[in-house]
Amino acid sequence: MANSDTEVAIIGGGAAGIAAGRRLAMAAIDSLVVEARPRLGGRAYSVDDGAGHRIDLGCGWLHSADRNPWVRIAETQGHTIDRSMPPWARRALPLGFSADEQEQFAAAQVAFFDRLGEAAKGKDGPASALLEPKGRWNNLLNAVATYISGAELDRLSVQDFENYGGNNVNWRVVEGYGTTIAAYGAELRVALDSPVLQIDHSGRRLKIETARGAITADQAIVTLPTSVLGDKEFLFSPALPDKTEAARGLPLGLDDKLFLSLENAEEFEADTRIFGNTDGQAIAMYHMRPFGRPQIEVYFGGRHAWDLEAGGEAAFVEFARADLARLLGNAFRSRVKLLRMHCWGADPFARGAYSYALPGKVECRAQLAAPVDDRLFFAGEACSKHDFSTAHGGYITGVAAAEQAIAARKKRRSA
Repeated sequence: MANSDTEVAIIGGGAAGIAAGRRLAMAAIDSLVVEARPRLGGRAYSVDDGAGHRIDLGCGWLHSADRNPWVRIAETQGHTIDRSMPPWARRALPLGFSADEQEQFAAAQVAFFDRLGEAAKGKDGPASALLEPKGRWNNLLNAVATYISGAELDRLSVQDFENYGGNNVNWRVVEGYGTTIAAYGAELRVALDSPVLQIDHSGRRLKIETARGAITADQAIVTLPTSVLGDKEFLFSPALPDKTEAARGLPLGLDDKLFLSLENAEEFEADTRIFGNTDGQAIAMYHMRPFGRPQIEVYFGGRHAWDLEAGGEAAFVEFARADLARLLGNAFRSRVKLLRMHCWGADPFARGAYSYALPGKVECRAQLAAPVDDRLFFAGEACSKHDFSTAHGGYITGVAAAEQAIAARKKRRSA
C-alpha cells in the first residue's frame, strides 16, 4: 500500500468516517480513510435505477432534518431536498386495512408509546413487556418496530428505545442520501478495498494490518459496525474486551429495501403506502411511487428480513408479488419487476442495518464511544445516545471523535 503512514487512520468510510476525515482536514491533520468496500458511504448506498434516478438501498431519510447536518451538505453540493410529507405520516390505502382499523391502530400505537415512555423511567427491560396481552395490533406494532429498529420488541431495550431523540421532520435527498455522503468524502485520502484485519496498539505507534498491507499511524478512529466489532475478538492487539462486550450489547438489526418497477403507476397517488397485512408475523410495507416515480419501495424488517435473505433477492420479489396480488388481484404480478435491492445481512462489511440496544444494555453506547489511551477513538451511529440508527448520528459522532483526537494531540504536545 503506497503512502501508508499517516497521523490518524480512520477505519471505515461511512458517514462517521467521512465526517471525521473532513474535521481532521480542517485542522490540517493528515488522515487516511481505510474502507473495506470499493466505494465510500458504508451503509449509505445510492445506485442508478436504470431510468436516470438515484435510489437509496441503504439509509434514505434525513431524520430530524431541521437539525441534520447532511441537509446543509446536500444543499451545498447542489442536491435537491424533498420536504414533502413522508408516507408514514399519511393514512395508508384502505386495502385490507380500513380507515376505522387504521384509527384503532393509531390509538393503540400512541397508547403503547405512552406506556413505554413511562416504563423507561424505571428498570430496563424488553419493550415487548409493554404490549397488551393478546392485543389486536401486537403483530403490526412489532412490524413497525422492525422498520424503526430492525428488530422485534422482545429484543429492544425500553430505555434505549425511549432515548432516541428523533422528531417528526423527515426529508429526502432526490439525488440520493448515499450520493451526498459519498461525495462529501471525495477529497479525502482513501484506501479502498482494504478490510482491516487487526489494529495493533502495543507499540509507540499503531500498526493497522489490512488485506492490502500495513498502515502506521499515531491515532485511529474506529467506525466499524457493532456486528463486526463484536465478532472479531482479536481485532485489537492487545484485546479490548470492554469494546467487544459493548458491541455485542448493540447488535445490528435488519431492514432491507426492495425496489420494484411499476407499470401503469398513475393508478396510485405519489408517496402513498400499503400494508401487506396487519395480522401475521411476516408483514411488509409498500411505499407507492416514491418521488412520484413509477416504482414501489418495499420495506422488510427484523426476523422476516433475515428469513427472506436465506432465499436471496428472488425470495423478496416473490413475497412482494404474492402479497400485492392478494390485495390488488393476480394480474398485478405482471406489473412489477425487480429494479434493485441490497441484502444488508449478507453484506460481510455490515451484517445488518443499524444498531439497537438489547434489554439491560443501554449503557453500552457510552462504553463503546469511550476513547482508549488517547490513541483509539470510536464513532458511528451505535456510539450515539440519542441519534443512533441514523446517518446524522454517524456524522455527529465522527466529528466528536475527530475533536477528541485533535485535543489529545494538543495535550501531548503541551506535556
